[in-house]
Amino acid sequence: MIELICSFRGLVVQGLALEVGETVQILEKCEDIPPPSSLTVIFCLFVSLQGVFPSSYVHLKKMFLHFNTFRGGFILKPHETVVPLEDPIVTEVTSTLQEWALLWKQLYVVRSSFLFRHVMMELMDLRRQLLSGHLTQDQSRDVKRHITVRLDWGNEHLGLDLVPRKEFEMVDEDQISVSDLYKMRHGEPCRVPVPHHLLVNLKSFTYNICLMCVKMSLIISEEKLLNRFNCDLLAAAGRMQLNDSKKGPPHVQYRRPYGCAVLAMSDVLQTISELKEEKDFVLKVYTCNNENEWYQIHENIIRKSSTKYTLPGASPGLIISLQLLRGDMEQVRRENPLIFSRGVAITRKLGFPDVIMPGDIRNDLYLTLERGDFERGGKSVQKNIEVTVYVVYADGEILKDCISLGSGEPNLPEHRSFVLYHNNSPRWSDVIKLPIPIDRFRGSHLRFEFRHCSTKDKGEKKLFGFAFSPLMREDGTTLSDESHELYVYKCDENTTFSNHALYLGLPCCKEDFNSCPSIPSSLIFQRSTKETFWISTQLSSTKLTQNVDLLALLKWKAHPDRVMDILGRLRHVSGEEIVKFLQDILDTLFSILDDNTDKYGPLVFQSLVFIINLLRDSKYYHFRPVMDTYIQKHFAGALAYKELIRCLRWYMDRSAEVVRQDHIQEAMRALEYLFKFIVQSRILYSRATCGIEEDQFRSSIQELFQSIRFVLSLDSRNSETLIFTQAALLNSFPAIFDELLQMFTVQEVAEFVRGTLGSMPSTVHIGQSMDVVKLQSIARTVDSRLFSFPESRRILLPVVLHHIHLHLRQQKELLICSGILSSIFSIIKTSSLDTSVQEEVEMMVESLLDVLLQTLLSIMSKSQSQEGEYVSCLLSLLRQMTDIHFQHLMDNFQSKEELKEFLLKMLCVFRNLMKLSIFPRDWNVMRLLTSNLAVLYINQPSLQLENLSPAKRKKVLDKYGDMRVMMTYELFSMWQNLGENKIHFIPGMIGPFLGVTLVPQVEVRNIMIPIFHDMMDWEQRKNGNFKQVEAELIDKLDSLVSEGKGDENYRELFGLLLLEKIEQETWRETGISFVTSITRLMERLLDYRDCMKGDETENKKIGCTVNLLNFYKSEINKEEMYIRYIHKLCDMHLQAENYTEAAFTLLLYWELLHWDERPLKEFLHYPAQTEWHRKEGLCRKVIHYFNKGKCWEYGIPLCRELAFQYESLYDYQSLSWIRKMEAAYYDNIMEQQRLEPEFFRVGFYGRKFPFFLRNKEFVCRGHDYERLEAFQQRMLGEFPQAIAMQHPNQPDEAILQCDAQYLQIYAVTPVPDSVSVLSMDRVPDRIKSFYRVNNVRRFRYDRPFHKGPKDRENEFKSLWIERTTLILSHPLPGISRWFEVEKRELVEVSPLENAISVVENKNQELRTLISQYQHKQLHGNINLLSMTLNGVIDAAVNGGIARYQEAFFDKEYITSHPEDTEKITQLKDLMQEQVHILGVGLAMHEKLVHPEMRPLHKKLIDQFQMMRSSLCHVSSRVNTQSFYVAFQGLPGLDKTTTGTNRGILSSHSPMSPESFKMMHRHRLDTQHSNTQHIDTHTVTHIQVRHITQ
Repeated sequence: MIELICSFRGLVVQGLALEVGETVQILEKCEDIPPPSSLTVIFCLFVSLQGVFPSSYVHLKKMFLHFNTFRGGFILKPHETVVPLEDPIVTEVTSTLQEWALLWKQLYVVRSSFLFRHVMMELMDLRRQLLSGHLTQDQSRDVKRHITVRLDWGNEHLGLDLVPRKEFEMVDEDQISVSDLYKMRHGEPCRVPVPHHLLVNLKSFTYNICLMCVKMSLIISEEKLLNRFNCDLLAAAGRMQLNDSKKGPPHVQYRRPYGCAVLAMSDVLQTISELKEEKDFVLKVYTCNNENEWYQIHENIIRKSSTKYTLPGASPGLIISLQLLRGDMEQVRRENPLIFSRGVAITRKLGFPDVIMPGDIRNDLYLTLERGDFERGGKSVQKNIEVTVYVVYADGEILKDCISLGSGEPNLPEHRSFVLYHNNSPRWSDVIKLPIPIDRFRGSHLRFEFRHCSTKDKGEKKLFGFAFSPLMREDGTTLSDESHELYVYKCDENTTFSNHALYLGLPCCKEDFNSCPSIPSSLIFQRSTKETFWISTQLSSTKLTQNVDLLALLKWKAHPDRVMDILGRLRHVSGEEIVKFLQDILDTLFSILDDNTDKYGPLVFQSLVFIINLLRDSKYYHFRPVMDTYIQKHFAGALAYKELIRCLRWYMDRSAEVVRQDHIQEAMRALEYLFKFIVQSRILYSRATCGIEEDQFRSSIQELFQSIRFVLSLDSRNSETLIFTQAALLNSFPAIFDELLQMFTVQEVAEFVRGTLGSMPSTVHIGQSMDVVKLQSIARTVDSRLFSFPESRRILLPVVLHHIHLHLRQQKELLICSGILSSIFSIIKTSSLDTSVQEEVEMMVESLLDVLLQTLLSIMSKSQSQEGEYVSCLLSLLRQMTDIHFQHLMDNFQSKEELKEFLLKMLCVFRNLMKLSIFPRDWNVMRLLTSNLAVLYINQPSLQLENLSPAKRKKVLDKYGDMRVMMTYELFSMWQNLGENKIHFIPGMIGPFLGVTLVPQVEVRNIMIPIFHDMMDWEQRKNGNFKQVEAELIDKLDSLVSEGKGDENYRELFGLLLLEKIEQETWRETGISFVTSITRLMERLLDYRDCMKGDETENKKIGCTVNLLNFYKSEINKEEMYIRYIHKLCDMHLQAENYTEAAFTLLLYWELLHWDERPLKEFLHYPAQTEWHRKEGLCRKVIHYFNKGKCWEYGIPLCRELAFQYESLYDYQSLSWIRKMEAAYYDNIMEQQRLEPEFFRVGFYGRKFPFFLRNKEFVCRGHDYERLEAFQQRMLGEFPQAIAMQHPNQPDEAILQCDAQYLQIYAVTPVPDSVSVLSMDRVPDRIKSFYRVNNVRRFRYDRPFHKGPKDRENEFKSLWIERTTLILSHPLPGISRWFEVEKRELVEVSPLENAISVVENKNQELRTLISQYQHKQLHGNINLLSMTLNGVIDAAVNGGIARYQEAFFDKEYITSHPEDTEKITQLKDLMQEQVHILGVGLAMHEKLVHPEMRPLHKKLIDQFQMMRSSLCHVSSRVNTQSFYVAFQGLPGLDKTTTGTNRGILSSHSPMSPESFKMMHRHRLDTQHSNTQHIDTHTVTHIQVRHITQ
């Protein structure tokens, strides 16, 4: 085998041109050819391609021959393959670069090649590194990873095929299961978090000051890096001010703040993460303008508060280098030895890492000097305060080396803070670490000495006070992690602290002061009451705790009488404390268990369960390795297994009796680690006793498994708590297998597991949640190590397949089942490489093959997302089958009918595999595996060249041409040769031919579409019509277009070609009608598909579906398609929570059915059943949806219908149920609140709207609480390109035909049809309100205008109303929230008629409101009643009704309009009626009003008297007493306004400002008042008294 190192043009005889890098195989060498050709070889590149070229142009490579006997499952003759002996990655890079080279030239032409040229050069360099052989294993792995990332990126961007990989190398599809291949595409890679470390190195500092630290090199070791890197600079100078050379003696040393530098890590992390070496960064050093804000200078720099800091001079400042190191610390040390050879310091995380392993000991106290408040002390200026920190032991000794200022710095005996100039309230925020030994922690305390640093020439540091704080409390707990306010005690510079006991008896803080007895005033140290000092602490210790309960547990032997209480309080200890001291706690628990097993056993068990479940929390999940390490290396409870098994059995056996099972469920969740403790305890016991009591242990484990089976076998359908217990047990069960394998053989453990899985209920009706848990447990069993053993797999496989078979048969939990099957096939494929798996494959064929085919057919018919998973499972099974398996399969069929049914299923699946795009186009391996199973169809996705990239399409066309066109000509020729036999292929071939015509290739369409004319002609000759062609074409067209096939060009070409052919026929008229219907259907189908596949709103999808559904019903009468779209529309409504519309939609199907016993086939999601049962199920579902939509009035007739059916069948149980539901609906009508919806008229104008909306107007039923503004915003959001029209006028022709979108929206009022219930006086308004806004087809919109000259004194005389009435095609609510306007009516309403309408509506509103307050509590919130009464009465006094009197009761008007006599009388009656209603309202108001609101009530009474006086001359024909009686029974309604006029007029003014203020002041006082209900008779009596005054 040779590889070209130089291109050869092949200009010699028999020469063959080759490019650099191509590989050929040597067949013969010829040595007789003279120079200059030198040695020439004959070679073969392909079988049919041979030639010669000079041997100096090639490089010999080692190779081996690979023989393939099987190709894709079909037996062929042996095929020889040449495989080079080199790294497969190198071979792949070579072939890929050759393929990219052609595409790169095309990219170069369009000037898009720069990036790919860079990638190709990078790949060549990486290939060269691999070939060099000088890389370490880690470097080689990184290079391969980099290569594969670049290769996959390039293939994806160039539209090339996906390459399945495993560990950077291409996989051999013959050595891996198809399921694993599928998961390589869809499986999410498991990302393991990698710890990161930041190397920081201070390289340069150019400021001319003396620094405490001038060189820094450290590693920040944290998994999560800081957001900012701060560097505070402190000057170690003698002068108080750096810019003042005269202040301060040079020999006095104190620290002064100078500047701060900040680096945003978020800005540099991306940069340093891509580099493998250090990167330099320059940090500008800023000084603080005001020293008082020094503590927050870094925050000011981050916030860019530039007024608070300045940049001194032009010096560059700090120069540091950063490098990001990956891996744990051991890996970092191993890979970067040079870094650690230069004295780098490692900075640990401030706090604990995510995991604390046993043996990790740490005892660091982080101390922050926060701030202080000090007195001036008689001085004219404030002090310069320095704090000195000491750690003092119990004997008074100052501990050496217990103060650390930073990583890499030597520990010090003291720490001195920096000094702020003239500041009695300094804020330092200075952090130091105190690494105090554990044995010195108890008894030690911190002492803080405060000194004033003088600025005079004799400057000294004068001691003036001190504070202290013990590190441990009396109960043994350490200083809490919080801020502490310490007392400051006075002293002077001569004070010595040699006797620390003099101040340790004093209180150090407020809490200490409260616990101290009376303190004598004669002590040496007196507290300065006006001075305080604040510190904060944070403890990072693995041995010390701040929790009293935890400390009591760890020291339980000191209080043996409190053990029960101590164990009970363990649950109150925080999780952070428990995981810190996990090993100590576990040791303590087992030592308590050993001390008295009978007494403490259950409590220890509960505590152990609590700790185990704590580690299941995601917050503490990383501590599980700590528990594992403890069990393996530190656990010593050799006798614990007996008590643990006993407690576990006791819990399980009680699961059938106990109602509350929380503690049992917790024990089940902890099963994994309980078994780890049990097994490890038994191992320890066996080692110590040489294996005695082995039989007793095995017996106890068997009894424990009997208890497990008992729990799982319980019927949990009626017990939710038991379901949770069983679920917890099943979730934990697979985790115990590995532990059992330490004590039992593989076969024994497999028998345990089989018995347990077999005890679970086989039915899939135990509940969906339990089904999922059961399958998840089986899935983990299959993925466990136990299942990888062939001997255990043969035991477990039958029970696993049994459960899978049941779920597949019922089409339940398909996704989980596919995952289990994929794992099984993967394991069997791996095992087949080493051992025989014939028996296991035989079991899977018998159990799965038939149900797999059935499942695939069902999934493909519904276009579900699990297609790929089950196709890969089927292919995996077929590839594992041998001739023996196929023969056994054939022998198992009992009859030819069974065999025929099986073969039909198989062929249907194979056909669908070609027709459907199961796998992505770039997944060539899976597509080829599928293509080996059946003949390629002309419309299979792999032949659709339009979906390929230009380069790939050109390559296919150049090599093969468009095979679809060639196959189309063959199909057309075959059709023509059929002659008179064509009629036998009608309508069978309509679907396949239609699928071919929908291929997006013009020539294919031009050839195939005329065949439909031929089919119509042949059926017309035979039957006198072409009904079969029509029906089949409609059915297939719907399904094919919904799959994404077809376009607008196809619709136009279809109609054009067929109409041209039909013009010459005698049946031209019916043919043209049919073709027109088909093209209109395609128009709607294309609209529907575009809405479904795009990011369209639910309203568009619903509207489009309604349009298509109506077309199927009214124009082409296709009942099956009509029913399908009914259910699609219903599902959309349910998703949008339009329950009422969903009910009306499903009612369409219900109306098609009859109460007959006719058997119906399985259809959609309905099983095979009788028509009666399907109609009953539909009726129940519709009633349920009406209930959820609160339209109980529509559900009641259906309840009655069902009741009649049940009664006729004497099904009294169902009859009782439906009657109770009907009664509940009546209760709901009277008791539950329902909102009256708003209605809006919407016009869609312009040619840019979809067909079903274009130039049409609709009335839409709004959502709850949706008003006009919100509805307008929603519509404009759904149509972002639309322009809102600002007027209600009808659009002109220019708008209708423009290429734009115009929306016209305004609110309309429902006009209910003549419903008798609305005119009944005694019907509650809650009932009437429903009929006002439901089952409405007529809606109106009022526009006021003045006819003739406008009367300036009283505009009501000339104010007319233009009333537009819109009549819909269907009433609202219905199958949609909006319906098209079918008809418009326009009338003009006279001023008098308008006045009658306004007063009548206001009377109705008042009646409704007053009825709502009949049962209101005394002194409750009556603001709405007050405002309404005030608005009506005030308007009547100041205008309103008075204006109507002036306009229409005038003698001149009555004389000039004798035809209005009846209407004037009606208006008078309505006014008088309003007076009576207001009297009732005022009586109600007087009863309910709060005493503070009495002035408002008196004002209303006075205004009412004026109103009544103004109307006293108006005669009324209303009988007052009968009116009272009628009003007395008025019921309440939910809405406060009903039937209000939507014109711009209003006859009532708002409440006066004084009244409104009075009500607003009293609003809160009346919200919670309670009193008795008001009796209706009392109200009537009061109202009569007021009205008759």
